[in-house]
Amino acid sequence: LGTALAVPAAMGPVPQAVAQSPAAAAAEPVPMGQPIEARHLLAHRAAYRLTLDRARDGSDIQAANGAMAYEMLDACDGWTTRQRFQLTLTDRDGQDVETTSDYSTWESKDGTRMRFSLTQTSQGAVSQRLQGEAQITPEGGTVRYEGTEPREISLPRGTVLPNMHTILTLNAARQGQRLVPLPLFDGTSAHGAQDSTTIMGPWTAPAPVERFPLLSPLGSVRMRIAFFEREPNNERRAGGASTPDYEVSLRYWENGVADQMLMEFGEFSVNARMVELQPIPS
Repeated sequence: LGTALAVPAAMGPVPQAVAQSPAAAAAEPVPMGQPIEARHLLAHRAAYRLTLDRARDGSDIQAANGAMAYEMLDACDGWTTRQRFQLTLTDRDGQDVETTSDYSTWESKDGTRMRFSLTQTSQGAVSQRLQGEAQITPEGGTVRYEGTEPREISLPRGTVLPNMHTILTLNAARQGQRLVPLPLFDGTSAHGAQDSTTIMGPWTAPAPVERFPLLSPLGSVRMRIAFFEREPNNERRAGGASTPDYEVSLRYWENGVADQMLMEFGEFSVNARMVELQPIPS
């Protein structure tokens, strides 16, 4: 599910389909004690409805409504994702401001390479455009931004890509771990990797999911992920802990689907609820 208005690609959703399809087979639960792997992530399309959760006291935000579409495809040696996000904010004078985001990636299943593209608009005018390629190495790696201002930025040691972050945090949650701090690069920041801190609740056993039966045999966990921008020289912010630039809370199922999200943008927060879910054969 990026960071600005693009939700980190480390979040995904799902719809149900023919029980005998390859995608349905991929949704089978992972036996306890065995690690969740890239092959266990479900290729799928999902749609979310966005609504205002709350506005901070003194905020001018009166309402928020929108939609998000997410698609993850199995591309053999990698995953391709596309997320389209549209949010309309209404102020107390009744004026609307529409923001859109179109974010796509290809990430290798070994978590070492990623191509990314992000275009954001506000009131129909492009506010940010990013594209490029990241390479992860034992020393950290590099990201090469393309476009009108090409440049190369080093990534800190331990940096992970979005889908690998999903796998690592799901595995940690299954093992009873409650905290995972990692540098994360998802292609939504012009400054390279961000520091992320993921706090996880207890692993939840399978339970019936009336609207999306495909999820019923799967375990799940609730997470809260906080993102912190780094200094321009790629160093951690001075002073240790600080206020996150962006936070998201979500419920992840063990196949990488997130059906509930709460996105916090500082002045306001937005609920995202999955309304459609459809597995896609490889």
